[in-house]
Amino acid sequence: MSEQQSTSTPQTDIDPRAGALVLGGTPIGNLQDASPRLRHAMATADVIAVEDTRTLRRLASGLDVQTRGRVLVNHDHNEAARASQIVDAVAAGQTVLLMSDAGMPAVSDPGYVAAAAVADAGLPVTAVPGPSAVVTALAVSGLPSGRFTFEGFLARKGSDRTKRLAALAAEERTMVFYESPHRLVATLADFAQTFGAHRRAAVCRELTKLHEEVARGTLTELVEWSESKQIRGEIAIVVEGAEPPAAQDAESLTELVLELVDGGVRLKDACAQVATAQGVSKRDLYEATLAARDHH
Repeated sequence: MSEQQSTSTPQTDIDPRAGALVLGGTPIGNLQDASPRLRHAMATADVIAVEDTRTLRRLASGLDVQTRGRVLVNHDHNEAARASQIVDAVAAGQTVLLMSDAGMPAVSDPGYVAAAAVADAGLPVTAVPGPSAVVTALAVSGLPSGRFTFEGFLARKGSDRTKRLAALAAEERTMVFYESPHRLVATLADFAQTFGAHRRAAVCRELTKLHEEVARGTLTELVEWSESKQIRGEIAIVVEGAEPPAAQDAESLTELVLELVDGGVRLKDACAQVATAQGVSKRDLYEATLAARDHH
């Protein structure tokens, strides 16, 4: 791309006269985290879609915002039906502000269905970014944050829960979960059993609120901590990823190469195949195999 192209204004297919779906991030505890853009969006939106009208009233009152938009109730049990109404409103040129009770919509909260429907209709979807318990917990956990996976709420019990935990046992990225207070002890115990008692973790409670608390330690230590007190509030659990498997040295893989050679594979091809699968240097493996073959 030329310098002139890279600095020019991007062209879009969005009609500036059309409406838009705006996903509005709301405070997860502290009202002062609400952005000026969110206040403006609340005051000017034609339609405001929320999980609970009482939450909207409290938020608007706390932020001293006068809303003028028509209010739609959009929650887990009706968002499929609401999506078509939201698409129609956006198509008619209206701005629809969609908010969940706290944090970013569509992230373990209602919003995805509407966003997907509006996007599939070729209409604008944008966001007023805001607080997120996921990234806030990750940031304060003290655990590696360069790569992570968000798992939300696990199944409460049964084979779905067991299978998911087993699948995550070897996950090398830091993991973030949501959990309810009354299931915290059992979940931490399950983590300790599946991931290992000495895996590091952090339990983040009531983030950004008056009684914010972050408990850090091994999973065993956190089980003991959670058993010793009555836990309340919104909870995110951050768990350290698994240690990557130890890299094998080239010498330990020569037998695999020689077995392939005995089966008719060319030496260089066999070395390349094994080296790629095991993550070792092709050259080192080739030289080690030659030495092993000469030794035999």
